[in-house]
This record gives sequence, structure tokens and C-alpha cells, in this order.
Amino acid sequence: MVKYKIELDRETCIGCGACTVACDNFVTDGDKAKVVKSEVDSLGCNQDAADGCPVSAIKVTKIE
Repeated sequence: MVKYKIELDRETCIGCGACTVACDNFVTDGDKAKVVKSEVDSLGCNQDAADGCPVSAIKVTKIE
């Protein structure tokens, strides 16, 4: 079964909140965002969050 690893670089994150609006797998943590579940079975809205990040702080990797 294919899984996906979701990573957020907190140093790069500017805390704009775009990912938290796009996907419920991201939440606000202080002045930055954080990933709720780092490994997921389906990509779902995580790719939307990555695509919408203005500083490319979110990385989605396929795990096989």
C-alpha cells in the first residue's frame, strides 16, 4: 500500500495559515504551522496545502 510522508520545514514557514485553511492535517502552533499526521494513506488535501504554501515549506513524499 502506498503511503505519503508530509513534512513541514518550520524554519521556512512564515505562519501565513494557507495550509491550515487548505487542509485539516495542518494546525497553527504558536506563530507557525505544524503537521498533525506525518504519514497518511491518501494524499487528499495535503497536496493542496503544499501547492498553496507561498514559501514551499511543505514537502510531500511518496513512501513505497
